[in-house]
Amino acid sequence: MTLSRLVYSTNGDNTCPRCHKSLYKCNCRYQPISTTNSDGVIRVQKHTKGRKGSGVTIIEGLTIDTAELKKLAKEIKLYCGTGGTVKSGIIEIQGDKRREIKTFFKQLGIHVKMLEN
Repeated sequence: MTLSRLVYSTNGDNTCPRCHKSLYKCNCRYQPISTTNSDGVIRVQKHTKGRKGSGVTIIEGLTIDTAELKKLAKEIKLYCGTGGTVKSGIIEIQGDKRREIKTFFKQLGIHVKMLEN
């Protein structure tokens, strides 16, 4: 009997999110997963799960390409005075910077939706 899904691996994120196989055995890797929300609403929320209590602010729902997303993340990090990263179409900013991010987007004339955890 073979298991169809990987249960534990020390490889980290080397599994396909769609078929749950390792990336070199994945058959669906040429069909990218859509990482943006279809409704076009930008959502800002704080996540603390899996981070040992220290939270990050998540910005999702942006419908721009990866290069523009990285430029926007750099501008947000400079505005907030903190670090962050871009992972699979989502911007992660270190710390609880929801208010600063809301004012940043408000200055650009973009409405964001604040979500509470």
